[in-house]
Amino acid sequence: MHRLAAVHQRMFAGRPVAVASPQGRFADGSRRLDGRLLTDAEAYGKHLLLRFAHDQVLHVHLGIYGTYTFGPLPAPAPTGAVRLRLTADTGYADLRGPNACELLEPGGVKTLRDRLGPDPLRADADPDLAWRRIERSRTPIAVLLLDQTVVAGPGNIYRAEVLFRAGIDPLVPGRDLTRRQWATIWADLVTLMADGVRTGRIDTVRPEHTPEAMGRPPRIDDHGGEVYVYRRTDQPCLICATTVLTTRLAGRNLFWCPGCQPPR
Repeated sequence: MHRLAAVHQRMFAGRPVAVASPQGRFADGSRRLDGRLLTDAEAYGKHLLLRFAHDQVLHVHLGIYGTYTFGPLPAPAPTGAVRLRLTADTGYADLRGPNACELLEPGGVKTLRDRLGPDPLRADADPDLAWRRIERSRTPIAVLLLDQTVVAGPGNIYRAEVLFRAGIDPLVPGRDLTRRQWATIWADLVTLMADGVRTGRIDTVRPEHTPEAMGRPPRIDDHGGEVYVYRRTDQPCLICATTVLTTRLAGRNLFWCPGCQPPR
């Protein structure tokens, strides 16, 4: 979402934007925004906020199926279920299948942010806010890291990888985590997620564990990155050669190495 915010900022900020809803499901909102100046684009966790003149804020949450397409002018005829099309002299953006595409009421941004945890990619993030929720919880840390009210932004890949890199059992309750361990997790999220924004892919292995350093073939996966445990079920750990395991936890696949992340 931070990468999407940067693209919107580059293409549309400071320009009047034509706003349409070819699909029709955002027709009322698009009429209110059409022709207005887009003043700013920012992300908070998995949420994109597009600010228009006269305090209009468009909130987009992609969910599982939402996608964006960007292109130059002239924009082609919309195909498929295009919920939102933005057009300016710099090009166009099409949004399909989002979980949310809505205009926020006054105070809506604060309401949204108040229900989210700190975002490791934002300079104004307060990791202590997340820690206060974690240290009281009996819930496994692997579940807490995907709870957007605790930490806003990380997904399943970052969840698995930061716990591996910290050597933490993913099933340890939040209240049994030490403050030092939480500081390590947070610092790693900040670094790895910023790398992901910059490069457009998720790589979490340290320099000594890259394919080049280890003389192993590159990993082939549709998410496109070198990782330690994510989607490496039944393969040997890159560090200790223990078989990587997976299980379902709170409806999501959890990956970990029992050798490098021993149970407490």
